[in-house]
Amino acid sequence: MRIALLEDQLEQAQHIQSILSERGHHCDSFPTGQSFLSAVLHRSYDLMILDWQIPDMTGIDVLTSVRAQINWPIPVVFLTQRDSEADIVQALDAGADDFLAKPARAAELVARINALARRANPDNEKEDLKYGPFEVNTQHRTITLHGEELALTDKDFDLTLFLFQNQGRLLTREVLLERVWGLARDINTRTVDTHMSRLRRRLGLNPENGFRIKTIYQRGYRLEAMKTEAAIDNITETQVADQEVYAQNG
Repeated sequence: MRIALLEDQLEQAQHIQSILSERGHHCDSFPTGQSFLSAVLHRSYDLMILDWQIPDMTGIDVLTSVRAQINWPIPVVFLTQRDSEADIVQALDAGADDFLAKPARAAELVARINALARRANPDNEKEDLKYGPFEVNTQHRTITLHGEELALTDKDFDLTLFLFQNQGRLLTREVLLERVWGLARDINTRTVDTHMSRLRRRLGLNPENGFRIKTIYQRGYRLEAMKTEAAIDNITETQVADQEVYAQNG
């Protein structure tokens, strides 16, 4: 997973990053609430770890801002020296999913993070998935729309499944390249843009079918569920996004 860590003590941050990287996770560390929020609002992370006492604001303030501005339920863990019952209750009431006291015990930290990841992505263990009129069979790698199987390539299937499993979440091009194509984040390619433009048409992502791929300028994409009666106004936006992709690719 890609994990964002809020920790102002460099030694502590390096220790936690070491634990997570040894388990195959990627962890970015930030020493202040403002630097943390700036990053998580513009990048794609799977989970957040928050300290409570940081120089410029409290971890509770950061959590409140995250829940107000990020429109998908990203898992959040508090890792802090504060461990009274009142502190735990306050953090959980503010929207935290778990609470751990410092110092972090490596095995417990990783186990709790893995448990949160499973709860956040329950569809990963299912064979048949349904998203509105779309039905996905992960064993046979097929997707149907209103009962009709869609003609998709293997990569189209992988990208579509990842989008459905992360609907409502901002997905940067770098994350999509990592998760769907298995490429390094620093590769400069328009592959994602081309596939997104094609999927809009192949999947029939329109108001009648209840979903759209929204282009987030200079950041990435987000699959959004649409209310049919209010969605007609959004057709033009999808058409404009396609035109931008074609222009970028010549």
